[in-house]
Amino acid sequence: MKSKVNTKGSDENNGQVQGAIPFESAEEAWFWFITAQQARNDGARFTAGGGLLQRPCEPVDILKVLDGLHRKRRLKRDHLLVLRHYGRRNMPPDRRRQKEARAFYLWEEALERMEPELERKGIISKQSWVTKHLAQTPPSSSEFQISLFDNDMIAAQ
Repeated sequence: MKSKVNTKGSDENNGQVQGAIPFESAEEAWFWFITAQQARNDGARFTAGGGLLQRPCEPVDILKVLDGLHRKRRLKRDHLLVLRHYGRRNMPPDRRRQKEARAFYLWEEALERMEPELERKGIISKQSWVTKHLAQTPPSSSEFQISLFDNDMIAAQ
């Protein structure tokens, strides 16, 4: 009698691939998905675990999340078009550019709606409120004091 061997290396507790590195954000996962899809469209063949980094999902898993949100009417056609367009450009829309202001809003909204689903599936790492909303490091106390109280120092720089 043959015993069943788990060849995918998935952890039975949470369905995750052992040793897989989750994405840091929904945006990173989205750009990875777009790159993988473009490679597939160009004729690349995928094998599980064949990349430089082992990821906790396949590109189709991200597509399923997107499809589910679209079916629940959480993502509209405009969201999908913006995600596709800027994903292919491999850079998010710039809110400072007038022509990209609406696209930036739709981009952010789509990623915000995708994030909880991707976190729940273990595709992206769970982030605390602090890491989500304070991505930039605050200035040190000496920089803060100089920038607020010493106009001569600012002028000299």
